[in-house]
Amino acid sequence: MSEHDRDHEAREALKALRTALARHGITLPSLDLHLLSYAGRYTTPTLITLGNCNAATAQRLAAALATQ
Repeated sequence: MSEHDRDHEAREALKALRTALARHGITLPSLDLHLLSYAGRYTTPTLITLGNCNAATAQRLAAALATQ
């Protein structure tokens, strides 16, 4: 696991996003770090892959965002 500051930041953001989504009963199965940007030696920040979801999950996500 990388110890670069930007990778730590991405892991923390991923954890925070999973937690926030879970509070709304939302799980994105493919939510994870974008492996190429995480494992590579790029100067850009590590990306987070939001992943795929079914229509019901997309509706729950939209509803959760609309209440903010």
